[in-house]
Amino acid sequence: MTTPYPRRWWALAALALVQFVIVLDNTVVNVALPSIQRELRFSVEGLSWVVNGYLLTAGGLLLLGGRLADLWGRRRMFLTGAVVFAGASLVCGFSSDAATLVAGRFAQGVGEALASPAALSLIAVLFPEPGSRGKALSIWGGLSGVGATVGVLLSGVITELLDWRWLFFLNLPCVLVAVILVPRLVPAFDRPRPGQVDWLGAGLATAGSVSLVYGILASIRAGWADAAVVIPLTVSVLSWVAFVVVEARASEPLVPLRFFANRTRLTANAVSVFMLGTLSALFLLLTLYMQDVVGYSPLRTGLAYLPFCVFFVVGAALGALLLGRWGPRLVLTVSFLVAAAGMLLASRLPVAGSWTWDLLPDMAVLATGFGLGLPALQAAALHGVSERDAGLGAGVQSSVQQLANALGIAVLLTIALHHSGAVLAEGGPAQAAMTAGFRWAFGVSAGILLLGAIVVAGAMPRSPATIAVPAEDTEAIG
Repeated sequence: MTTPYPRRWWALAALALVQFVIVLDNTVVNVALPSIQRELRFSVEGLSWVVNGYLLTAGGLLLLGGRLADLWGRRRMFLTGAVVFAGASLVCGFSSDAATLVAGRFAQGVGEALASPAALSLIAVLFPEPGSRGKALSIWGGLSGVGATVGVLLSGVITELLDWRWLFFLNLPCVLVAVILVPRLVPAFDRPRPGQVDWLGAGLATAGSVSLVYGILASIRAGWADAAVVIPLTVSVLSWVAFVVVEARASEPLVPLRFFANRTRLTANAVSVFMLGTLSALFLLLTLYMQDVVGYSPLRTGLAYLPFCVFFVVGAALGALLLGRWGPRLVLTVSFLVAAAGMLLASRLPVAGSWTWDLLPDMAVLATGFGLGLPALQAAALHGVSERDAGLGAGVQSSVQQLANALGIAVLLTIALHHSGAVLAEGGPAQAAMTAGFRWAFGVSAGILLLGAIVVAGAMPRSPATIAVPAEDTEAIG
């Protein structure tokens, strides 16, 4: 193997800048949602599409994005995705109605689907040695988590002091800097190579994802036996079954089934649904609790998340350190247990909650737990991925993460609203009913996280923290 590319750590920083903005946009609208709802006249379930429209488009197309990066060039696809993301951010910022904003969020998802797996696969190729790859992915995972938490903080500050539209306009300078730097820092070592694109598989994955979340959200107003719920859920099941059949028979599938033969990768991607789904729902539900129940302003809500950001950074740094000593199995198990304890605390939030005595302790435990786990989750999901499959591995991981985000919001928001409706129907006060729904959803989240700890402890092998790469598949970068 030749000497590693000398500027790869600077390249990592440039790639991470766009990824930071992309992940930040997963959560940056959360605190601004009530303001957006009032100005653009969203319904409650329609408002969820401001978040889920972005997550679902990205989640459904990330597999395709990873495949295109492998075939058409990773640097090229990263730059294309970054430009699409910036253009979609402009559309969101200038939206004058609900439909335009949701369309812009869908377009942002397309940009992420092209840029994110390409960036992650570039890291896998720039850092082929197990030790350096593990360190780079730990940094990447930690920055992704920080982007999600900082997004909630910035959301309140910008919405209160400027306007929610600036949440999207501020993406542009960050993307511009990265688009200028990446061609200078990342070598064009990969060239387009022949191969077919599984467009049918990509379409089925997207249809299965969107229809699943649409059906769950439709149950908020309609019963589970209603056609508005049954039809999209049926379409989802049929789409995913067809996806598996197509992938098993395709000569060049979007996701070869051999990819999941690695138990560490398989387990990490599976438990991502538990961890990231509950984390995304936590931000939305906790924000609604602070603004609609306790009466916080957007600015105060954003500032209330500041300790969460601090504890998350500490947890992520500790998680990256422990990953090198304990390996992903033990780190993830501890992470799930700590986060579950934090959810149990949140399930006891009172109607007139105090930030000091109620919210702060919950946030400290939750942020530490989630921070501990994300670097290990990132590293384990790319365990044993070769240079040839770098885009595939990145696409699978990113797709699972985004689908987990959307599914977590849809399921736990539905649980909260159903329970709130039942309490309200019994004659309870509106704020008490909302609080009861949020507490119920947090309790369910605790159970999901506990299940995640059990799955990790039982299914993930005792693998080292470093990311093993098959030597025969690793190509030198000069």
